Amino acid sequence: MKTNAPVRTIDPVEIQKLVDTGYQVDLIDVRTPAEFREVHAVGARNIPLNDLDPEQMILGRDSDIEPLYLICRSDSRGRKACEAFIAAGHTNVANVAGGTIAWADLGLPVVRGRKTISLERQVRITAGLLVVTSVVLGWALHPAWAGIAAFVGSGLVFAGLLDSCGMAVVLAKMPWNQVKAIQPDARVTQP
Repeated sequence: MKTNAPVRTIDPVEIQKLVDTGYQVDLIDVRTPAEFREVHAVGARNIPLNDLDPEQMILGRDSDIEPLYLICRSDSRGRKACEAFIAAGHTNVANVAGGTIAWADLGLPVVRGRKTISLERQVRITAGLLVVTSVVLGWALHPAWAGIAAFVGSGLVFAGLLDSCGMAVVLAKMPWNQVKAIQPDARVTQP
């Protein structure tokens, strides 16, 4: 059953209130494993957006009655994950408003591990390096090198318009963004 239901949002404080009253919250963090390892909401489990299979998750859940809460860094990937579940016919989902940033900023309990560079920053660094390199090569060697800058610029426009970034998908698969498990030095903290 396909549907076009709007994406619901929930405030992180509301989720924490549910947890504090003993409610079992199903909180899925859709960021990369490296981002998850750095900091995540206590009780969240990591299923990266690129690996998310709503049909399989719906089949694997004990109950479709309980809501599924999706969280990312700030909002965008969580919203995309909700849209994927809604498109698969599972409308009992909610995006955590403001994501992990808001969760931590509100002083809610988090697990902190090794520091990492966010996927968003990796995209900005890579795009910037490609543009600067192509401009220098275009100036020093041959003007055709400027085509790389045009290609990267076009990709950024495309990413902005469609809210989907091919460079981020590629970077998420890089070895430094692959983490098999949370490091044992991770601890529950209040930011």
